[in-house]
Parts: sequence; structure tokens; C-alpha cells
Amino acid sequence: MNIKNNLLLAFLLLLPFLTVQANETRDLVLPKIQIVPIKDSGADRQYELYIKLPEGYTKNKNKSYPVIYFTDADTHIELLSGTEFLMEDVILVGISHQTDLNKDSGLRDSRARDYSISKSSNPERQAKYQFGQASIHLTFIRNDVIKYIESNYRADPSNRTYFGFSAGGLFGAYALMAQPDSFKNYILGSPSLWRDIPLLFSLENAALNTKDLEINLFITYGELEEDLSVHVEEFIGKLKNKKYEALSSIKHLVIESSGHSDSFPMVGVRSVKWLSNLQK
Repeated sequence: MNIKNNLLLAFLLLLPFLTVQANETRDLVLPKIQIVPIKDSGADRQYELYIKLPEGYTKNKNKSYPVIYFTDADTHIELLSGTEFLMEDVILVGISHQTDLNKDSGLRDSRARDYSISKSSNPERQAKYQFGQASIHLTFIRNDVIKYIESNYRADPSNRTYFGFSAGGLFGAYALMAQPDSFKNYILGSPSLWRDIPLLFSLENAALNTKDLEINLFITYGELEEDLSVHVEEFIGKLKNKKYEALSSIKHLVIESSGHSDSFPMVGVRSVKWLSNLQK
């Protein structure tokens, strides 16, 4: 048997082992992410919190930290975790979609229900998605999520930030107008405002017209989002015309050469950089 045949035989004998090794894959789990179940005590719904503590948290036992709260936890945690070089000393708290949904109800995803502020005029869509429950979700965040975080972690209650994109951006706009003291800083990426602007301003909280609060707003959309941009600009214009005393600053940014989805990564990087500069 020549050398070529010997090599071929050796390869055939090793092939089953090589195949097994190639198929032995595993998922990459992001390090230092705590997943904590939490219940909406008012609506009797189950959620999860994705919590990431800063590098020096265990060593700096006398230090309190600002917190970034964000919706759509499963899709946003990777992006915001990657911005830790822009802002190291911050606690990240992601709020998941509802985890105990009744699969037979037709409600595929709780975000349509939790982040929207108005009901659908289509009875079938309304029955399926149960739009317009942002007030219930915000109550959950204020009464359960924030309370849990500030009771169990060294979180600075005077330095909360909200981060939301698309429908999550609409939810953030609702929190800003209806319960502005929920957060000190609001980051709204391509907020799905559309027809909801009149309703948002009808919910105007009197605290916006006092100096008791100091609120900073970062709001943006992609350059190619021509339809949405009209509504975002209208919202910004109304905010400025109102001259709310509590609204200390508005950072308005258009993400160049981007549409809706592809503007998202840049919103994360630029907004956290903006937030880091505010802390300084």
C-alpha cells in the first residue's frame, strides 16, 4: 500500500471524530448579565430584567451609579453592553417582553400592547394586539422595576435614563409627557409617533412647567426615514414652542444615510456618548 493510500485510510478512520467535533457547538452567553424574573404587580404579568453591573461595582461599595433602563431587552442588551467603553460607570437594566403570554390569545408579542398609547380603530386588530396600554406598562416600570433596582442595587435615583427605539421610542415620549419624573434623561430613537402627537400633548404633566425637574432629551431618526421624520420634527417643534422649564436640553440628531433599522446601532453609540458627556 503506497503513502497516498495510507493517508486516505487514516483520513477515513478519523472522519467520524472530525464530524462529531464540528457539530459540537454551543451558544455564546454574554458575560455578567443577570436575568431576574419580575412580576407586574398591577396587571399580573410576568417579565424579566436583564441587568448588567459596571466593572468596579463590587469593589466600590460606597458608590452609587446612574442607570439606563431600556425596553426590548433581548435585542438592545448587546448594543448597549458594547458601549461600555463610552460610559463605564453605569448599570444597564433591560425590560423584556411579557414572558407568560397565553399563546392561544393571538397576542404574539406584548410590545404592541405595552408601548402603544392609543387603541386601533380596527376592532379585529384591537382584539388581537390590545393596543394602548402604555400607562399600565409605565406604572409597572415605576412601581415594580425601578423600586426593585433601587432597593437591591446601588442605583442613583436622581440619575435615571430611559432608552427606547421605534415603538420603544414612542413609549419613551409617552413617559416624558405623562410622567416626566420617571427619568432624568430620555433617549428616543426613531420614535413611532405618527398620529399620536396630539394625544401626547393632551397628556402634558404640570411638572414639565416647573423647575422641580431637570430633564434632558436625545431624539433622532434616520436620514432616509422621510415619512417618520415629519412627525418627529413636529414633536420637537411643539416641545420647543412650549418652552417647558423642566426640559433643560434637547439634542436633535439625524443619522446620515440611514433608514429605520440601520440607524439603530448609531443611535446607541451616539446617545451613550451624549449621556456620558452629560455625566461629566
